[in-house]
Amino acid sequence: MTVESTAARKPRRSAGTKSTAGKTTTARKSPSADPELVQLLTPEGKRVKNAEYDKYVAGITPEELRGLYRDMVLTRRFDAEATSLQRQGELGLWASLLGQEAAQIGSGRATREDDYVFPTYREHGVAWCRGVDPTNLLGMFRGVNNGGWDPNSNNFQLYTIVIGSQTLHATGYAMGIAKDGADSAVIAYFGDGASSQGDVAESFTFSAVYNAPVVFFCQNNQWAISEPTEKQTRVPLYQRAQGFGFPGVRVDGNDVLACLAVTKWALERARSGEGPTLVEAYTYRMGAHTTSDDPTRYRGDEERQAWEAKDPILRLRRYLEASNHADEGFFAELEAESEALGKRVREAVRAMPDPDHFAIFENVYADGHALVDEERAQFAAYQASFADVEGGH
Repeated sequence: MTVESTAARKPRRSAGTKSTAGKTTTARKSPSADPELVQLLTPEGKRVKNAEYDKYVAGITPEELRGLYRDMVLTRRFDAEATSLQRQGELGLWASLLGQEAAQIGSGRATREDDYVFPTYREHGVAWCRGVDPTNLLGMFRGVNNGGWDPNSNNFQLYTIVIGSQTLHATGYAMGIAKDGADSAVIAYFGDGASSQGDVAESFTFSAVYNAPVVFFCQNNQWAISEPTEKQTRVPLYQRAQGFGFPGVRVDGNDVLACLAVTKWALERARSGEGPTLVEAYTYRMGAHTTSDDPTRYRGDEERQAWEAKDPILRLRRYLEASNHADEGFFAELEAESEALGKRVREAVRAMPDPDHFAIFENVYADGHALVDEERAQFAAYQASFADVEGGH
């Protein structure tokens, strides 16, 4: 495999801080200075050749290209609708994928039906590719369930909030299917921040030693909440795989074709008994970490603006238009479909019951606990205090 030459690379350093309108933000390199990575489609929508990975998308048809574009557009619309619903008080929290559509759709469409996916809490696009109804993703964020789908119906595990733990689950599952002799693979998603977790290092060790058929797909969106990637590692993340004895590759995470090709390659390696692979999708989180986060407190507008020029959806649209693979009729129909999806999501969420405010205190201890009882009573008193002002201000 030909990947980025690393012999002459130096660790990236934090460039310090600067003050902007009374706020302190981390000064960072312009995206134009990003290191080399696997890219098949430039930000301008031009197809570039790659001797190693072209074969994995050589047979892609115009219809399939339009399908990838449709996936990204509808996923972005669903995500925007969920963000709006949270702002309106219908959801307790939401983790947006804005800007990461290519990484998720490209990798998601590379999986086979019999592969198994272990997500974090942001893989809405991968869930879409696996056939999970987007409205089922919202129950947990409304507080009415712990996951609204059967993982084994789509081979898509429930969302994992504990950072990095799903990589161990994925590794264990992959070791199991290897012992069963199954011709399938596992893919585990995590972020650049999770790469610092011990669970991730342990999963790398076990997967390498037992040659597990697993792909570790790291979406490096540059920020672990308010900490930049420079605070997570002194070397590019994909190079960490070398120390554990398996290959790593960095791919342009805003290039859906490159993500599709590289993930296909990695999954085929896993299925053929060649063991794990680390894929680092180099992308950018355009919005907040979650709706409880304010990214303007730690990063500047110029950084986001530079990445907006690399928008994954606009990139593929330019290619479709330049190649005459899509016309205005296609885009108009997709816009109408997008509006219909937004309407369906709104109606589905508003039809959900209000969450049980006291469910959080249940099943903490098998036999109950005095402290939990005290906390429940305090919370009950707090809730009852609102009744005192009913009809007032």
